[in-house]
Amino acid sequence: MVRIKERYLLVKILYPDELGSRSDLPDVVVVNQPTTDQLNPAALLRGIRAEVAGLFGDYGSGALEGGNLGVKYFSHATSTFILRISRASYRLVWTALTFMNSVPVRNGKSCVFRVVHRRMTTRTSPTLSETYSVNRTNRNVKLSWQT
Repeated sequence: MVRIKERYLLVKILYPDELGSRSDLPDVVVVNQPTTDQLNPAALLRGIRAEVAGLFGDYGSGALEGGNLGVKYFSHATSTFILRISRASYRLVWTALTFMNSVPVRNGKSCVFRVVHRRMTTRTSPTLSETYSVNRTNRNVKLSWQT
């Protein structure tokens, strides 16, 4: 029996263009705001596939065919998601995420897709996402208490 080898990318959506727009909130809160409810896993996959096709042409489109790309976890509140990708093509998707500059919905806000972590198994991916959010929040709280 052959094992299918996959990679999991933990991705965070950041909104740096919103910096300085709200003086009553810290910049960390403004950059890490929730994602619009219009964005769903299917729209996200369409946007990623379109970006891969634009960057790598037929080769990139063919590499992602056959169920080689999927969303395992998506959270509007934390603007994080976990992608499941075949091991052979995860670098293509990572590159496409780097070049994406807006949320893939109609009139989507400009944003940055930041790959936070790469995993080989899903066993630790959801807990990694929760741990990342908690650690990020604790670090921000410590920074705000220190100032």
